Amino acid sequence: MGQYDALYNPYPSRRSVVYARKGMVATTQPLAAQAGLDMLKRGGNAIDAAIATAACLTVVEPTSNGIGGDAFALVWTNGQLHGLNASGPAPRGISADIIRKAGYQKMPAFGWIPVTVPGAPSAWAELSRKFGKLPLTEVLRPAIEYAENGYPVSPVISKLWKLGFDQYKALSGEEFKYWFETFAPAGRAPAAGEIWRSPDHARTLQLIAETKAEAFYRGELAEKIDAFSRRYGGYLRQEDLAAYRPEWVEPIKVNYRGYDVWEIPPNGHGLVALMALNILKGFDFAAKEAVDTYHKQFEAIKLAFADGMKYITDPAKMKVRVEDLLSDAYAAERRKLITDKALTPAPGQPPKGGTVYLATADGEGNMVSYIQSNYMGFGSGLVVPGTGISLHNRGNNFSLDAEHDNCIEPGKKPYHTIIPGFLTKDGKAIGPFGVMGGFVQPQGHVQVVMNTVDFGLNPQAALDAPRWQWTEGKTIEVEHAFPEYLAEALQRMGHDIKRTVGNHTMGRGQIIWRDDQGVLAGGTEPRADGVVAAW
Repeated sequence: MGQYDALYNPYPSRRSVVYARKGMVATTQPLAAQAGLDMLKRGGNAIDAAIATAACLTVVEPTSNGIGGDAFALVWTNGQLHGLNASGPAPRGISADIIRKAGYQKMPAFGWIPVTVPGAPSAWAELSRKFGKLPLTEVLRPAIEYAENGYPVSPVISKLWKLGFDQYKALSGEEFKYWFETFAPAGRAPAAGEIWRSPDHARTLQLIAETKAEAFYRGELAEKIDAFSRRYGGYLRQEDLAAYRPEWVEPIKVNYRGYDVWEIPPNGHGLVALMALNILKGFDFAAKEAVDTYHKQFEAIKLAFADGMKYITDPAKMKVRVEDLLSDAYAAERRKLITDKALTPAPGQPPKGGTVYLATADGEGNMVSYIQSNYMGFGSGLVVPGTGISLHNRGNNFSLDAEHDNCIEPGKKPYHTIIPGFLTKDGKAIGPFGVMGGFVQPQGHVQVVMNTVDFGLNPQAALDAPRWQWTEGKTIEVEHAFPEYLAEALQRMGHDIKRTVGNHTMGRGQIIWRDDQGVLAGGTEPRADGVVAAW
């Protein structure tokens, strides 16, 4: 970026920006980051590094993602940005009527009903096919070895694992026993530093590597998923898996103070971040730590979510055009609603989520912004026996209201929370960024972009800054380090300010920027076991 003070970081972590030239991988788990860097050193590119890191994260950070999850990617190569949507649809045999007749008034979080077609394995295979340099068998090798031989669990992951274990203990039903056999074989979550291994996971990854994911969608693994679903009254079938293909999509953007901010189009909710930035660019901000700055950020996010949660769904089913929601004229109309008092928006309470994000870059100019998730931590609580595949519960975001734009239908994709971000200026790549964590993600994107563009923070400081998130109504959660005098002033403006206990609900981000000389600058999340691996 060139405009920030690389040495200045006023926030508690006091981490330094990491610089490199030949390559960089930033993610939440050190072993996964190193796996990606190894691909660069073996002659692979940033795409190979992203795939290796993503596959490795399903092993070393299973608390947030898995083979049975979804993925999205923004890939910069040869001077162009490409978008990949590897999220899956609802099974063909499910509907809102079927779910209501089963006694549900809203979509459940666990079990078979919220399970949609997983897209992550297809993302690895498609990215490798289109842009990779190394064979998929080589790229997935680190993940396979960690699953087969084991690895010591990192501290934050151990804590999240315990939360997942306690959550699933409360579930009843024989179908959930396979989660405990896979992720808690000792009858508890593994402690920090304890070795955990999953040979079933290793065999599944090997099959995916050897068949370029065909085994998952049209082979042996698809048969096992189908059999498990039928045995316990699920709706996912081999036919759903066989019909699935990831989609290359045109990324969407807004220009924010001379920088183009890019997101994946719906069904992802990167649109919410862009709508908020479009509103905010009509204001001038004198300082980051100012009541007016935070108030306008809060209000813009609430207005953007009000639209996003009403309209975002499967793009084939959307009733409004993305370009209309991102128009300057519409932003101006929404901006007029912001006064000196807190608004009460229409949407209900957003749930929390579990996701992994990674950013990669190489010396050739390739860069990848990649995000992968099982949702709500481990996902549905279902693990396909003998495979290590933990199935996500992304369908929980569907509505059962027939009048809602996002009502579940056979073969329909749900509103999706995972979003990779990318920044460019004057047609040149600045780099990938992302903040994972359910509905905090577009809010984190807005904060990272403003910290960078408006306030000149370096990548590490932009992530270290105390984070906030709107949750419902006028309620804003802020981290412990958020200044008390600002919290009190915002409270007087009508905001219901709540301090979080811990920081695991505030998202976890990564950033890699490239300057005009090709130097890479990376920042990693202080709220996780994150690392920037550089070469």
